[in-house]
Amino acid sequence: MITAFILSALGGYLLGSVPFGLVLTRLAGLGDIRKIGSGNIGATNVLRTGRKDLALLTVLLDAFKAGIAALLAKHLVTNEAMMFCGYLTSVNTVAALIAGTCGVLGHNFPVWLRFKGGKGVASAFGFILALSPVVAGCAFLTWIACAVVTRYSSLSAILAAAALPLYAYFYTSPVYAVFYTAIALLVLVRHHANIARLIKGQESKISFKKK
Repeated sequence: MITAFILSALGGYLLGSVPFGLVLTRLAGLGDIRKIGSGNIGATNVLRTGRKDLALLTVLLDAFKAGIAALLAKHLVTNEAMMFCGYLTSVNTVAALIAGTCGVLGHNFPVWLRFKGGKGVASAFGFILALSPVVAGCAFLTWIACAVVTRYSSLSAILAAAALPLYAYFYTSPVYAVFYTAIALLVLVRHHANIARLIKGQESKISFKKK
């Protein structure tokens, strides 16, 4: 069981570490994405290049890597029953949650980029979508509603993350809620600079115009 958890963590982290935003923009001849906008490698910063197609592809690939890590662990690890934090679950469920969480960590702190990565919003969404579609749907609707009203991508992500543990508690088991709470905290911590800019009224809004 311990071996399965370690392999799930390692596999998830390595998959999550693939910097698709950086790879795609370099292949498109747009240079280093880390030198424009927020300096991150996520889809929001890719969108600032004016390439909507690359931004969409980045979202899909970033979401795919954490989600596939979770699904692989879910199907490859035994479904033997176990106790986790006082709740009955299965080994493959915990392994999947570990793999997905580490996939998001890998995106945030990729070994290939000296641990300087994105903020993990797309990866977190893909991970949660793979294991808990209803929770992911609620979080997505929260993001959409906030984005339409405020046009702040960062604020939308922050509010969706803050609501995530509540959605997880009501629509999944407490075991899922434990890991999703960790994901929510990670998203909030990674947006600390955005929070400071929002307070100062200096945060940039979502724009679909080419620069």
